[in-house]
Amino acid sequence: MKKFPILLLILCCTSLIGCSKGSQINGHTTRTAYRSIKALKNRLSPDARIEFEVSFWTLRDSIKNDKEFLNTIDGKKPEEIIALGKEIYQQRKNTGYAGYEKYANWDEMIAKFGKERIDQDSHKSKVDPKDEANDVLYKL
Repeated sequence: MKKFPILLLILCCTSLIGCSKGSQINGHTTRTAYRSIKALKNRLSPDARIEFEVSFWTLRDSIKNDKEFLNTIDGKKPEEIIALGKEIYQQRKNTGYAGYEKYANWDEMIAKFGKERIDQDSHKSKVDPKDEANDVLYKL
């Protein structure tokens, strides 16, 4: 009976240790990294989400080696990923990377991507009446 409180205390401590990294990327494997990216992305505001996604994929594009990429992002918070994305953007902009010449700075690029996302969402929400008429599901 005396072992039960000790066991309960150990169990609580281990669960708290496991939960403390909820705002960081788990970069042990590619699968866990993408899963934690998805979870972190869903917690961010829409503006920060776009900046985080662009930063993450810019970082992924710049580091081709999976192991090196996972080591780079492991334990990072969204703010740190965004900072790394900005650094890579600036390096690429300075070297004349194709595609970045149409943006004056990072904020302008993020604003353009945000506008594109809003436009995509507005097009998805429109339902074509022709599609409803051609639906093969019958209402019984």
